[in-house]
Amino acid sequence: MSGRIHSWDVSTGVDGPGTRFVLFTSGCPLRCLYCQNPDTWHMRDGRSATVDEVMAEIEKYRTFIRAAGGGVTISGGEPLLQSGFTGEILRRCKAAGLHTALDTSGFLGARATDELLADTDLVLLDIKSFDIARYRKLTGGELAPTLTFATRLDRLGVPVWIRYVLVPGWTDDESAVDGLAAFLAGLGNVVHVDVLPFHKMGAGKYVALGIPFPLRETPTPDPALVTRVCEQFRAHGLRAD
Repeated sequence: MSGRIHSWDVSTGVDGPGTRFVLFTSGCPLRCLYCQNPDTWHMRDGRSATVDEVMAEIEKYRTFIRAAGGGVTISGGEPLLQSGFTGEILRRCKAAGLHTALDTSGFLGARATDELLADTDLVLLDIKSFDIARYRKLTGGELAPTLTFATRLDRLGVPVWIRYVLVPGWTDDESAVDGLAAFLAGLGNVVHVDVLPFHKMGAGKYVALGIPFPLRETPTPDPALVTRVCEQFRAHGLRAD
């Protein structure tokens, strides 16, 4: 089995516990205004790789990442656009004794089979906004599939880290944040909420691709705003930073 991938990296960060082998797949159905990886939007821009080739690369780091308490994260793009390819890599990583994480917007959550999710130790779920109209303007997609996926993950008992990108003027509305916090507090599987301040480190990619960066003039959030949003999540009993 083969798929389209953009790249891979070995890093320590918010892609799951410990040192991770992070595979970036190609192709995404959303067009988030703040996207830092526009070079992963189109499947055609990736390169073909078989599951065996990906696993051979992971094997080079397996001893190291296990010793470091890490594992493998499949990101994108949107990995569920290639759910069969993604599922097979997760299955083989799980069989190799590696911690597995799936980084997804949840927009294509219906494509994730129960078997795929059984091989997933952690889902990094990126919820862009809790305001339906704002979500549509921000991503070009619909919010409902992500919320349905979040509820399904709770029912299946799959641990979730929520990623919430804080963009001034877009995702900082107090009522929307509070609504999302209340929704998440009603789930029993949310381990952590990562409030990620908007940044412009990917702006150069837009220049290289010859496309405009929609939020070029949008400021990064100040520390007081980040603190306020984190405290809103914590007020609902969620662990957030």
